[in-house]
Amino acid sequence: MNWTIIIELLYVVILILVCLRIIYDTRSNIKTLAYLLFAIFVPVVGISFYFSFGINYRKRKMYSKKIINDERLLKRIHYIINFSSQEVLKRKKNIDNEKELVRLLLNNDVSPLIGHNEVKLLINGENKFPLVLQALKNAKHHIHIEYYIYENDAIGNEIKNVLIEKARQGVEVRFLYDDFGSRSIQRKLVPEMRRNGVEAYPFYKIKFAPFANRLNYRNHRKIIIIDGEAAFVGGINISNRYINDGEEKLFWRDTHLYIHGPGIFYLQYLFMCDWNFCAPKSKMDADFKYFNTKFISSVNSAKDVAIQIAASGPDSDHPSILYSILQAINLAKEEILITSPYFIPGESLTDAIIVASLSGVKVKLLVPYTSDSIMVNTAAQSYYDELLKAGVEIYLYKKGFIHAKTFVADSNVSIVGTANMDYRSFELNFEVNAIIYDSNFSNELRNAFYEDLQFSEKLNITDWENRSLYKKIIQKIAGLLSPLL
Repeated sequence: MNWTIIIELLYVVILILVCLRIIYDTRSNIKTLAYLLFAIFVPVVGISFYFSFGINYRKRKMYSKKIINDERLLKRIHYIINFSSQEVLKRKKNIDNEKELVRLLLNNDVSPLIGHNEVKLLINGENKFPLVLQALKNAKHHIHIEYYIYENDAIGNEIKNVLIEKARQGVEVRFLYDDFGSRSIQRKLVPEMRRNGVEAYPFYKIKFAPFANRLNYRNHRKIIIIDGEAAFVGGINISNRYINDGEEKLFWRDTHLYIHGPGIFYLQYLFMCDWNFCAPKSKMDADFKYFNTKFISSVNSAKDVAIQIAASGPDSDHPSILYSILQAINLAKEEILITSPYFIPGESLTDAIIVASLSGVKVKLLVPYTSDSIMVNTAAQSYYDELLKAGVEIYLYKKGFIHAKTFVADSNVSIVGTANMDYRSFELNFEVNAIIYDSNFSNELRNAFYEDLQFSEKLNITDWENRSLYKKIIQKIAGLLSPLL
C-alpha cells in the first residue's frame, strides 16, 4: 500500500471541501478568491490560515445582540428620548441633504437621529485624558468603559485608581477590555480592579482551542459612558503613547469625541449588548436609570447638535459602517476629507471615492507617511494609482503617526470613530462611529484636517508613476493579500 498516494488523495479531498466551505461562507467575492488562491497554492498553511482567520461568523450570529433583547431595549430608548428622528429632520433643515444617510442607519440598525447634544472635538491624548479623568471623578451613578487597548502604564493606572475610588463610593463601575488588545493588564491591573469593586470582564476571551479565530474578531470599540448623560468615543486608546508630552519618541496624532446629551443613548445600548455577551453572570437589565433625560426639556441652539451612531461587527446583518461611509461619499457635492491610519478600502469604497472625484468633488486623503505595519502600508499603496489618476489628492503625514479615523463632507456632516478604512474594520471587528450633522463641528474638524496637511507631503502623481518596477510589483502582491490583512 502506497501511503504517500493515500495521503495526497486525502489532502485533495480536504482541499476541495475547504474550497467549497470558503465559497459558501465568505461574503466578499474578492476575499473568497484570495482565500481560494492561498489555500490552493500554499499547501497546508493556506488551509490553516483560513480556519484560523477566515471563518465568517456573521451568519452564525455568535455574538447575537438578542442576548439582551435589543428590540425591547431600543423601544425603551425611543420612549425615553420622547421624540422621533422625523421630528429632528423637520426642525433642523440643514440635514435635508443627508436624509438618505439618516434613513440608512435608521432602517438598518434602528439607530435614531438625536438632537439636543453638546459635542467637543478632542485632539490627541493630552486633550482627551484630562477631560476623561474629570468626568470620571464627577460620576454619581455609573461608569461604563469599553476599550480595545488599555495598557498598564501611567495613564492606565491613573484611570484605574479613579475607577477604584468611585467603586468604593458606591458608583457602579463596569469595565470591558479586549482580551488581545489589553493583554498587558490581565495579570495585575484587572485583578486589582476586581478586588476593589470594579466589575471587569474580557471581551471574547482567548483560549488555546480554537484560539486563532478568536484573535480575528476583536472588540475595537473605545467607549466611556458616565451617568447615562456623557460619553467619549473615538480613536484614542488608553495608553501613554497617545499623550505627546515628550516622553514618547513618536508623535501620535489622533482624534476623539466628547458627547453630552441623549446622543449617547445608543452608545449605552451597544455597551449593554457587549456587556451581556461577556458577563452573563452579571447581566444588565434594560433599566431607565441608565438613560438620563434631564437635557431634553428645552432646546439650546448652542447645544443642539444632531448625532447618529453607526455600529457594526460580526453580529451585524450588514456592514453598517461601510454603508454609511459609502452613502456619505455619494451625497457629497463639494469636498470630502478622509483620514485613516490603515487604508485598504476594497473595490466598493475605492469606486465610490473615484466616482466622487470624477464628478467634481474635491477629495483629499490623509494617511501615514510611515505606518506601524509595513504590510498594511504596502497594501494601501496598491490603491494609490487609481485614486491619483482620478484626481484624488493623497497626503502623507510626516510629523509622526496619524491614528485618527475621521471623515468630513461639505462642512456639514462629519464622522469620528474607531473604524479604519479597511476590511478588518468593515467585516471583522466590532466598531463604532459617531456621525455628527452640524456645520460648526464639521468646520472645526475640517480646520484640524487642513492643519495636519501642514505637516504632510502631497503625493505627486508623476513621481509616483516613476517609482521602481520592484516597488510596483511588491505593492501589487500586497494588494492581492489585502482582504486577508
